[in-house]
Amino acid sequence: MASHPHTQRHRLTAQSLERMREGIRKRAEALGRDHEQRFAEVGRMVADNRVDRGMSQQELAVLCGTTQSAIARLERGGRPPKLDTLMRIADALDADLVLEMRLRPRETE
Repeated sequence: MASHPHTQRHRLTAQSLERMREGIRKRAEALGRDHEQRFAEVGRMVADNRVDRGMSQQELAVLCGTTQSAIARLERGGRPPKLDTLMRIADALDADLVLEMRLRPRETE
């Protein structure tokens, strides 16, 4: 009995996604990636730059069009910062926001 082509495609897609997830998990472990730690580092950078500019969280929030509690959460690393939020914060602090994305070498199978 031949399998239905759509069923086969779905199964292959699910397998491909699972392989991709496993690859991402392995790379994350191998490279010591801890996303929560990265969020905390971004928060520390924001807090350090804010303090260097002599601003309170409330003052920064007003300049960014957000709330003091949102700035506090970001500085604590409590949630992933959105790129547009970081851009507004950088503008408010008269700072350059520098992002970098580098391709990883491909693994050979």
